[in-house]
Amino acid sequence: MQVFQTIIEIQKYLLKINRLDKKTIGFVPTMGALHNGHLTLISTSKTRTNITVCSIFVNPTQFNDKKDFEKYPIQIDKDLEMLLEVNCDIVFIPSVEEIYPLGTKHDTDIDLGFIGTTLEAAHRPGHFEGVLQVVKRLLDIVQPDSLFIGQKDYQQCMVIQSLIEQTSLPIKLEICETVREKDGLAMSSRNARLTNEERLSALKLSQAIFYIKENITKQSISILVQEQTEIFTNDKLIYLEYLSVVNSKTLEPIHEYKEETSMSVLVAAKVGLVRLIDNVIIQ
Repeated sequence: MQVFQTIIEIQKYLLKINRLDKKTIGFVPTMGALHNGHLTLISTSKTRTNITVCSIFVNPTQFNDKKDFEKYPIQIDKDLEMLLEVNCDIVFIPSVEEIYPLGTKHDTDIDLGFIGTTLEAAHRPGHFEGVLQVVKRLLDIVQPDSLFIGQKDYQQCMVIQSLIEQTSLPIKLEICETVREKDGLAMSSRNARLTNEERLSALKLSQAIFYIKENITKQSISILVQEQTEIFTNDKLIYLEYLSVVNSKTLEPIHEYKEETSMSVLVAAKVGLVRLIDNVIIQ
């Protein structure tokens, strides 16, 4: 496993590999604090491409809450050990100065339309602008053939797809199914910050979205959402930001079940001081 900290080093190495033998490159961007969800992305990339690159970079521009950025877990040594175990080929660990040599203010000029105003975008102003900024920068550096990201960040997947399409990047976006703990909680780096009591409350996120999925043909969407919202409201550890059934392609709210419409359930809530998101595709 090769580890690089500068753009010059990693690009020189990738150029050398491609000069000798044209190989496909898979890329898994992360902010570290790795878990099995990340490792599954690495393993998937290794089965579909010749060379897998993983980046570890906690991007300051996508945190609308400075305290959230300051609390984000950093465990580089442990991350490297985990990546070594799954035979990751290349790891890129740049500094903020390396990624943003001219400063962090930059506009990608990507028009996200409605998906840039709803759900996560509404509750985290500036978040997706930061995501677009860092992903475009990393893609320009690594120049992969395929980009692997998890479905847990559903809206972010749509944002990145828009980036790829609007900038005509020759990259295939591979969205991989959310990896869950045995009890159903979506794996997240933030889970480590939950207390035992908060961890139990956090299970209500996955329970709610799967309950709605299982019962959406039996009850009206509004009643299902109202029932699950009341469960969150009655838990003193949970502050619900949104629970919504939406069109999977546009994120527009759906109020009536139609068999021919692609639908997903998205949820976001603070459990204690930890913000968590989850989703499930209905059809």
